Amino acid sequence: MIHSMTGFASAQTQIGARLLRLELRSVNGRFLDLYFRLPEDWRSFEPLLRERLQKALARGKIECRLEVQSAPVQAALTLDAVALQALALTQTEIHRHLPEAASLTVGEILRWPGVVREAELDPEETQRRLLELLEAALAELLAHRAREGEALAAAIRERAKTIAELVERARALAPEAVEAQRRKLLEALEALGQTPDPQRVEQEVALVAQRLDVAEELDRLSSHLQELERTLTRGGSVGKRLDFLLQEFNREANTLASKAGSLALSRLALEMKVLIEQIREQVQNLE
Repeated sequence: MIHSMTGFASAQTQIGARLLRLELRSVNGRFLDLYFRLPEDWRSFEPLLRERLQKALARGKIECRLEVQSAPVQAALTLDAVALQALALTQTEIHRHLPEAASLTVGEILRWPGVVREAELDPEETQRRLLELLEAALAELLAHRAREGEALAAAIRERAKTIAELVERARALAPEAVEAQRRKLLEALEALGQTPDPQRVEQEVALVAQRLDVAEELDRLSSHLQELERTLTRGGSVGKRLDFLLQEFNREANTLASKAGSLALSRLALEMKVLIEQIREQVQNLE
């Protein structure tokens, strides 16, 4: 299966009194670049997350973002008596100086740092649940990238099919280009009032035919098209291989354009180059 390098996925879970949301964002990249945005207290889990992502992904810029919040509903709250007493004394002192000041609401008190004592998380259980969360997000990301990859492969095959048709049209036009050069030579001699020497004309035409011979370039293009299809069919991480292959495509198309002996053949070469560039843009998105 072929994967795109672009995708997005998210998953969430609750561990104790904490609600965790993990997001994976993926964009194009020449290599595998991993970026992590984790709360400071969760930084110790970065190597674990990095190792798993490195096993699952080959290329792309991947951002892994973890958000940790207090769960909206908790079975019971453990209050810190010392923090509550300190807060009460502070409020009493404020009211002594500012009698009109409003008292704290229950919600404000519960949100006050240190008042609610959060239960300590078991490190092993937290690691296991965090990995499960990553696996859920990673499965969604891979599915997204696979769908994108399938669409890209279809677009590449469609353009490759058109290139193959242009190659066959060029094969048919190549002999006509040589014959057109023969006619131009004869017409030029007649315009000068000279009687053409058949043997000399054939020698000149042979030289022209050699210079305009594009059979080798067309054969190579056909070979590259076959390799393109084999690579797409094989699947896996194909982006770098296809990128190199398209450089060879472009080289042959340029040579074909430079050797074209007719306007029609030049136009075909130009159409090929446009299609090759369109494929190259698609390949930049493949893993």
